Amino acid sequence: MSHEDHSPTGVDERPDGGPAVRRLADWDRETLEELAAEHGTPLYAFDPARVRENCRRLHGAFPGADIQYAAKAHTARRTLKAVHDEGLGIESASAGEVRRALDAGIPGADVTYTAVNPPAQDLDAVVAAWRSHPDLTITAGAADTIDRLAERGFDGRLRLRVNPGVGAGHHEKVVTGGHPKFGVALDRAPDLAARAAEAFEFAGIHAHAGSGISGEDLADHRELVRRMGELARELEADGIPVETVDVGGGFGVPYREDAPPLDLDAVAEATREALGEVDATLAIEPGRYVVADAGVLLTRVNTVKEALGTVVAGVDAGMTTLLRPAMYDAYHAVRNLGGDTSGREQVGVTVAGPVCETADLLCENRPLPRPERGDLLTVGNAGAYGYEMASTYNSRPRPAEVTVDGDLLRRRETLADVSRLDAPGESSRRSDEREP
Repeated sequence: MSHEDHSPTGVDERPDGGPAVRRLADWDRETLEELAAEHGTPLYAFDPARVRENCRRLHGAFPGADIQYAAKAHTARRTLKAVHDEGLGIESASAGEVRRALDAGIPGADVTYTAVNPPAQDLDAVVAAWRSHPDLTITAGAADTIDRLAERGFDGRLRLRVNPGVGAGHHEKVVTGGHPKFGVALDRAPDLAARAAEAFEFAGIHAHAGSGISGEDLADHRELVRRMGELARELEADGIPVETVDVGGGFGVPYREDAPPLDLDAVAEATREALGEVDATLAIEPGRYVVADAGVLLTRVNTVKEALGTVVAGVDAGMTTLLRPAMYDAYHAVRNLGGDTSGREQVGVTVAGPVCETADLLCENRPLPRPERGDLLTVGNAGAYGYEMASTYNSRPRPAEVTVDGDLLRRRETLADVSRLDAPGESSRRSDEREP
């Protein structure tokens, strides 16, 4: 198969960034069936061309902004290269993501590390990377983090993460802007910024409202931006130059079939208006918006039974494959690709995985064609936080991930991989762990 980033989904790539949303029905059925037959299930299928479309739409809505891709949404090397080719930097939430970005050939000047209560080994690794890539930027959200960086000899580019006291998001577990875990309090920010400007190359201020922001949540996003604009003007008046005002990302995508796409142009206009006049460059950090509708999950039905007013379709993917439904009660569209489903009756279907937990459901009592063993199901909007949150809980290997062209992004784990990190036996125990 070709390595070109084309999009066999019924949606043509266009220079203006393509359509605002890709629905599950837009994915080409034959392509998905071929991928499942060749690579097995569960399987993530990913379309780099759609990533490029979404990047171009962001540039169109936010011209002149510093756009950084939040890598935690999808870290495959090809994704990192694609977004960077489209002019986006890489925002990393861990030393591992920094390493992935640098290994993908991303210049240090285009990599930012956002430290959240960073473990010592993370700071050690990132400061070591900074010595080889001195243009790399670190965002610190606590005075302790600033001190720990200085102790390690770091005196490079540093941004200050601020907690503006307002947040938003699709679930309480992803609202960051008002939670005490994130950033320094707004009233402490001027003093810490002044201190940072003396010891480091001060690169600006940062805040993030949360994840999956849309609809009514946008009012909270605007308020966050307004407060950050006021802080930037205060710092500039105090003689502290502010290079960037980063207002985070978290732009939502429509997971439900009938939900409208985010009006990105309106969001951009409201963001600029809320920020006001500043000398700094506006920066944003979208992640989900870039990759969510670029990926789907394929899973095969292995068990069908009727129970308690629903038809249960047991499948080979579960909460270890796609965690979001169990973690956030998240909705993902589901489509049955099995054979000719047009003549089947619509019934309430509960799609259940193989993990022995009640939370291990991809959907519950969803109207779908009556399932049959062997049917191939596809789950939409799985490109963001799908593969990234997969785990080996229950000692289940993680799935493979391929592009729509059939190129391997991540290989399927084996049972041998699951036990690979286990110590071989009693003789491997450290002497101070031995029982008397």
